[in-house]
Amino acid sequence: MRILLVEDDKALSEAVCSYLQAEAFVVDAVATLDAARTRLAVARYAALFLDLHLPDGDGLQLLPALRRVPDRPIVIVLTARDRVSDRIRGLDAGADDYLTKPYDPGELLARLRAVQRRRSGNSSAVVQLGALQINLGEASVRRNGLPVVLTQKEWALLRVLAARPYHIHSREALMDALYGFDDGAGSNTLEVFISRLRHKLGRDAIQTLRGLGYRLSAAGGAS
Repeated sequence: MRILLVEDDKALSEAVCSYLQAEAFVVDAVATLDAARTRLAVARYAALFLDLHLPDGDGLQLLPALRRVPDRPIVIVLTARDRVSDRIRGLDAGADDYLTKPYDPGELLARLRAVQRRRSGNSSAVVQLGALQINLGEASVRRNGLPVVLTQKEWALLRVLAARPYHIHSREALMDALYGFDDGAGSNTLEVFISRLRHKLGRDAIQTLRGLGYRLSAAGGAS
């Protein structure tokens, strides 16, 4: 999952990036509105973590344009402004959630998962597909009741697929979820990770829809 962090406090930005990367997220970090607009224009993000008080303006200025974006990113506002009126203004502007500084990065991820569940209509963090049980909150997978060990990139890919298990994910969207601007990615790297996941989860766990993309299948777990 690829996240854009807009935060001008360098120490905080670096700390949040380190935490998210350790949790297998791809993170691009910028410190200004202009830089955020540039990144949003050229990359597809699943989530936007947005500070409000930025050197070149109010972070909420980004939100009106995002309303017109298909599959718009989840927006969580991160700010020291703790007045109820500020929260109302942020939510009314289009933010999905609002977290006051200082905050725990673990709570930030919990808020992100909660918004994902609301959007997908799934009230549980556990996705059950055939013999597969995927726990998005605990970052764990079981097949036929037995734990499955995944690499960080394999989990990053599976997490995107499992967050919307009946959705067809395009190749481009999955590549965006796996790699940031500074990462090198070969033309066939996605297919390599898909193949590895099928080996571990079952050959029918991930369907290929020619010309469209990939999605998780309820047939997951077949040997």
